[in-house]
Amino acid sequence: MKKKWLIAAVVASMTITGSAGVYAGAKLEQIKAYLNHSIGLVVDGNPYWMKDGNGKTLTPITYEGLTYLPVQSVATALKVPITYDAANYKVRIGLNSAIPIATPTPTTDNGTTTPVSSKSRPVNLPQDFPIPEDAVISTTLDTDIDGVKKVAFTYSTQETLDIMGFVYSEYVRIKKLDNSTQTITATTVKITGKLSGTSPLSITGKASTARPGYNNFTITWSES
Repeated sequence: MKKKWLIAAVVASMTITGSAGVYAGAKLEQIKAYLNHSIGLVVDGNPYWMKDGNGKTLTPITYEGLTYLPVQSVATALKVPITYDAANYKVRIGLNSAIPIATPTPTTDNGTTTPVSSKSRPVNLPQDFPIPEDAVISTTLDTDIDGVKKVAFTYSTQETLDIMGFVYSEYVRIKKLDNSTQTITATTVKITGKLSGTSPLSITGKASTARPGYNNFTITWSES
């Protein structure tokens, strides 16, 4: 099974938020590289210090004779638009970098969503929230009322609970989950808390009883 979504999660955490979460995946390869403190960045003749999303100074990396800079910092320094398109596993830089708008999920009169299984992410879910590439999603709530976004959905995947538990534990670590409780085993994933101290999040995962080899996850999230 492809693991592009895992790599996309790395790109999101390292280039968009500036954090350095590490995700397991078949297409990730461990390398030996060096933090190169001797190299500085100069933009239009002025020194420029690269920062992550938390204000921490970033250092260029040298690997096999090439030097790598964090794309978010470089784009910011050059005043070039950059967005992370999690739904399509792309980092979009420059003109036309806006994320394509997804087709809204059908809703009922009371604002709840008519459950429909599909490959489409909930429209109001944060773009950097990781969902496996093979996920079949059934959305039950996807609203933006008075500027407050709320999402509830389930999905099935063949990814293991171990891998998903690791991915989500890293995600909430990077996003600073407060008041958290976490249970991650080979048979259960349960994570609850408030992202950045304000946005309630609940993630539960367990093996599917109806489809052997699949795991079911239930996600709820809101902005307040």
